[in-house]
Amino acid sequence: MVWFYILIFLISCSFLYFAGEMVIECLARIARFLGWKEFVVAFFLMAFSCSIPNFFVGVISALNKVPELSFADVVGGNVVELALLGGLAALISKMGLSTQSRTVQGSTIFGIGTALLPLILVSDGNLSRVDGILLILTFIFYIFWLFNKKERFEKIYNDIKEPMGLKFFLKNLAIFIISIILLILAAKGVVESSLFFANYLKVSLGLIGILVVSLGNSLPDLSFILRAAKKSQDWLILGDIMGGTVITATLVLGIVALIHPIKIFDFSPFLIGFFFLIISALFFLFFVRTDRKITKKEALFLFSIYIIFLVVEILTK
Repeated sequence: MVWFYILIFLISCSFLYFAGEMVIECLARIARFLGWKEFVVAFFLMAFSCSIPNFFVGVISALNKVPELSFADVVGGNVVELALLGGLAALISKMGLSTQSRTVQGSTIFGIGTALLPLILVSDGNLSRVDGILLILTFIFYIFWLFNKKERFEKIYNDIKEPMGLKFFLKNLAIFIISIILLILAAKGVVESSLFFANYLKVSLGLIGILVVSLGNSLPDLSFILRAAKKSQDWLILGDIMGGTVITATLVLGIVALIHPIKIFDFSPFLIGFFFLIISALFFLFFVRTDRKITKKEALFLFSIYIIFLVVEILTK
């Protein structure tokens, strides 16, 4: 039975990765076909599509009345975004990670604030439906702020070189729909296997979510960011990191809380995650604001935060 659930978990994570990859590729092609601007792709399309695994795991966990798994996934996932992915991107990018854009600067401040907002709202042990509405309204405010200046829509996303036509569009739309179905099935497998492991290993579901599910759901993000870092596409990288952080902490958790309020009876599995999320957020913001660039040394520091986070979580549990 144990090996069966290990197999289910690995297959589900693989489906989340490959289906997430297909969603990103299809949406990028559709964006190019529709002539969408690079800003839209960077700060909304890529971040939103990379958050789809988190969304489906969140909805399935809420419907199964274990929404704390989604909360743990978001907390652990945002540590992954800010420390691991941010650090790796700056290490791989030729000159570090440039943050000169005023949009990036502003979005970083907003993103860090929203990453920490759920921690404040759940401090009473409950992320209620009212809190969920507040998180969704925060997401809407972010979108309005993000899209309110014309200069953010000057450069067309032009990373697709193949010929485009109606057949091109319909093919990618069909692949996108199939990928979404695979993501739903994969999310169900992740939730069911996580419940089994939590009971079998006698550990909290929160710990499984923070350590394992969050990393698995970040694989599409990791793939996209590594590809963009090799091309030194800092704009896309930072847009994806900040957009993904905002979307999971506001829209995803807000929807989950509306479906089923998140009640935390035991904070102990989350305390380390909370602490490292705060540390990751503050240092990421500090590095972005100083010299408007994340250097190689700062990248190593961010990466080390994630490694320490893993070691502390494992040793204390």
